[in-house]
Amino acid sequence: MSKKKSSHLHLILTKLILDVFEKSEHTLLNYKQVAARLNLSDTESRDVIAEILKQEAKKGVLAEPERGKFILKQLKTYVTGKVDMTADGSAFIITEDEFEGDIFIAPRKLRNALHGDVVKAYIYAKTKGKNKEGEVVEIIQRAKMEFTGIVKLSDKFAFLIPDDRKMLHDIFIPIAELHGAKNGEKALAQITDWPEGARNPIGRIKHVLGKQGENNTEMTAILAEYGFPLSFPEKVEKEADAISYSISEEEIAGRRDFRGILTLTIDPADAKDFDDAISFRDLPGGNVEVGVHIADVSHYVNPGSELDKEAFVRGTSVYLVDRVIPMLPEHLSNGVCSLRPNEDKLCFSAVFELDQHARVVDQWFGRTIIHSDRRFSYEEVQEILEAKTGPFSQVLLALNDLAYKLREQKFKHGAISFESTEVKFRLDEQGKPIGVYTKERKDAHKLIEDFMLLANKKVAEFIAKKAKGKQKLTFVYRSHDQPNEQNLLGFAQFASKFGYKIDTSAGRETARSLNHLMADVEGKVEQNVLTNLAIRSMAKAVYTTKKHSHYGLAFDYYTHFTSPIRRYPDVMVHRLLAHYLAGGKSVDEENYEKMCLHASQMEKKAADAERASVKYKQAEYLQDNVGQKFPGIISGLTEWGMYVEIIENKCEGMIRLRDINDDFYVLDEKNYCIIGQRKKKKYQLGDEVLILVRKVDLSKRQIDFLLVQQA
Repeated sequence: MSKKKSSHLHLILTKLILDVFEKSEHTLLNYKQVAARLNLSDTESRDVIAEILKQEAKKGVLAEPERGKFILKQLKTYVTGKVDMTADGSAFIITEDEFEGDIFIAPRKLRNALHGDVVKAYIYAKTKGKNKEGEVVEIIQRAKMEFTGIVKLSDKFAFLIPDDRKMLHDIFIPIAELHGAKNGEKALAQITDWPEGARNPIGRIKHVLGKQGENNTEMTAILAEYGFPLSFPEKVEKEADAISYSISEEEIAGRRDFRGILTLTIDPADAKDFDDAISFRDLPGGNVEVGVHIADVSHYVNPGSELDKEAFVRGTSVYLVDRVIPMLPEHLSNGVCSLRPNEDKLCFSAVFELDQHARVVDQWFGRTIIHSDRRFSYEEVQEILEAKTGPFSQVLLALNDLAYKLREQKFKHGAISFESTEVKFRLDEQGKPIGVYTKERKDAHKLIEDFMLLANKKVAEFIAKKAKGKQKLTFVYRSHDQPNEQNLLGFAQFASKFGYKIDTSAGRETARSLNHLMADVEGKVEQNVLTNLAIRSMAKAVYTTKKHSHYGLAFDYYTHFTSPIRRYPDVMVHRLLAHYLAGGKSVDEENYEKMCLHASQMEKKAADAERASVKYKQAEYLQDNVGQKFPGIISGLTEWGMYVEIIENKCEGMIRLRDINDDFYVLDEKNYCIIGQRKKKKYQLGDEVLILVRKVDLSKRQIDFLLVQQA
């Protein structure tokens, strides 16, 4: 047989072999199975097939996941991912698959997809430039269907102009769907339809929020913007109101009774929901018993009830500048579940016997009944700790001494202490900011925090150790991964410019040097910049059933057990702990992991909403200061500008690079600075500058500064 003929037969055989793989879809086949499907049983044909399989695997047409077994490699033309909208109306699809880089989608190829939507996109085979290009073929899941904005009214129709800068389409509102909204008012609209080919979505006004610029309107708009319900459904309120304050003797009989043991609550002066209390007593032999008592929300909120479904959807209470939006209706959060003084209350407790070095000698977890003897504010406790006299001073001083020892143990094991300055606004009766003050965390705050950390740690440890050697017990952990090495190195390099050295060689040494840094920067102008940058270099803490170590706290196991009135994961933890204490079998991990993911997402939304409310109040506070000059610290850098935090009031605004007219400035991301291209003048993160308040846009929660000079 000639060489040419042999080559031709080889090509035909290759085509036949690949046809076999296409027809068998995802089945792994070896050379014998391929030969059988082609009805070729002679040794020579089998050898040629084996050779072709190896060649095609080398070319990347076939894959060999198991030795000698092959499968057709799918050339992926579709991907699923999230839409990340840009300011010009184009977008990128952010994927989690093997594609390197994100997929660019031109505006006309988006098919009505919006920012955050999960979509299926087709990838073009040939694309110009560094990014793959494609088009959206299916919207799998909308990120949101409700948008806040301003109503613009004409005779026959109306539009809602969305507040969200990444929502680039105005929403068409038929007159019949206005529901009383007037021109110029702020409202919440829901998209009801988006016909194929239509430029704008069609919607209806769901809530009229009020007059633009009024405090109540703007705070409500922030909640609506981040997807938090504006009120509790009637059936949820009804279910809550039906819950009685009275506790039956039968219920008390099944609990450990702490009503005769001294019990205190310590909370902010304006708090209404008290979900934790501490009991204290001396034990024979010199040890002490400290009980961490947490409101027994899971006793009142049953799985599958309307209350439970609503609490799960919300995930958390939301803390805006001027209000709290509770996860549970007020009858429960401020009433039945709240550990108010001089009332019998049901709790889920973690009780510890501690020696004089604050080491846990013994522990007990279970349901209790308590009677709080006194409700303290942090300020009252701080006064007593400093004066060493006052109501229950001996107990408070003993607790504070133990808290110091617990803290010492924690830092010895490599925990990191992040102490950033928290700024609060003084508001008038209309909610307008009239002053700014710094909230300090003193011993009274840390005392409570350290005992809550102990309870969270020991509950998580108890479940993890109970499961060792047996089947794994599904549980809700609070996980905090080690920081990304590159992020940490970048931060260490930046901190060195201020004269601070960070050891990045090992976990505990890194933590120790970070703590030295945090102690050194306290009270200095660069404190907030360095603390925030350090926090940004860390991984984000999440809820999960899987990983359960906490890098920031240096705990092998950690959970959230201590705030079930305001956090749904704590309710889940209480239920699981009760279930396992009663000898229950492990629950469905996949289901709980989905619940954890939702809880983590809602926690982020709540933090974003809180930040948005702070931004609004900052803008409102500086509204009367347009044209005034302030010294500030460069707190952030982007390609288009630098953020500056005013030293005096901690309000943050932006200097746009186009407004610095002595040179053309470009961001140097690696060195956290912007550099003038001609004169090489440099503005570095943490530098002190003098700014002028140029413009305040309340509706966008934006503050624009002009650079006056370097201070």
